[in-house]
Amino acid sequence: MKTFDVYPLINVTPVKAIGASIWDTEGTEYLDLYGGHAVISIGHSHPHFNQRIKAQLDQIAFYSNSIHIPIQKQLAQKLGEISGCENYELFLCNSGAEANENALKLASFSTGKPGFISFKGAFHGRTAGAVVLTDNPKIIAPSNQRNDVYILPWGDLEAVETQLSQGNIAGIIIEGIQGVGGIHVPQANTLIQLASLAKKYGAKLILDEVQSGYGRTGRFFAFQWAEGLEPDLITVAKGMGNGFPIGGVLIHPSIKSSFGLLGTTFGGNHLACAAGLAVLEVIENENLITTAETLGNRLIPILEAISGVIEVRGKGLMIGIDLDREAGPVRTELVHAYQMFTGSAASKNTIRLLPPLTIEEDSLLKFAKNLSKILN
Repeated sequence: MKTFDVYPLINVTPVKAIGASIWDTEGTEYLDLYGGHAVISIGHSHPHFNQRIKAQLDQIAFYSNSIHIPIQKQLAQKLGEISGCENYELFLCNSGAEANENALKLASFSTGKPGFISFKGAFHGRTAGAVVLTDNPKIIAPSNQRNDVYILPWGDLEAVETQLSQGNIAGIIIEGIQGVGGIHVPQANTLIQLASLAKKYGAKLILDEVQSGYGRTGRFFAFQWAEGLEPDLITVAKGMGNGFPIGGVLIHPSIKSSFGLLGTTFGGNHLACAAGLAVLEVIENENLITTAETLGNRLIPILEAISGVIEVRGKGLMIGIDLDREAGPVRTELVHAYQMFTGSAASKNTIRLLPPLTIEEDSLLKFAKNLSKILN
């Protein structure tokens, strides 16, 4: 048997990783400026992360949610403290797509309505409900097609209200900052107005923080740049586990739980919770949220000044760089000539930066220097 061939692969085989560095089978060191799709939040092989998982493995690795799992409550409490969302409740699952699926389900259960709104450039996952809200027709199978899902123009509040007024919308889902779409930052006032419109028409506002959460933007959640915003549902994954599969939904207390409403076999298992706690502890102890904001504020103006760079968008260490040419060959040269991993985006001219929050400033400056060499 061979693997199902669905991924275009970079011709590098990593065998070791520490911090923001990766080594391949030949012993060549690469700088990781992409973190495996924003997953590596506290750096590869962080000693506290490794120790936490090893210690848990020696006790109990897994049992289902049919018994008490105290480490779930510890994770929920710590997440509430660090995120500032203490009044929310946490449902644990295994991935970002699964988190979004459960958020959509909760919005529909809560409102009694079937329809949803998302936005141009959105990416919310590849599973049945999430994929139809993702703005990429190529990955939406015929079985996923629905006539009550609306992908509206980015930031078009008038179009949102027009659709909400039809009375069939359970929820609006929007990324805290669009990731795959190319690092597009919603205006704070737009998010506030979306919350107001959702409330007016009896819908739920879902903030997809799968890529933009966990300190990456200089706030714990990207939506927290909009002061006072309180979404009905917040979805998380990726940086939540630093490589260990874990996801979750933060649920506003206005949405009530009941037995059997949601469920999962592996979600919230002992090892996943140990990984999740380790990430939060490192973020707190190493002050990584402030670090992300500081590094972003220093790097973005440097990138903007490079000839061949058209626009730079983002906050903290979630950055999109639009070039005056296709980004693919530039990214390839960064890998093979300068040993640097970066990310692609929906736009062929965009490079995404999503490095570990522990990255050194010198490494970011080295990237900017090498990018300038390639473009000029």
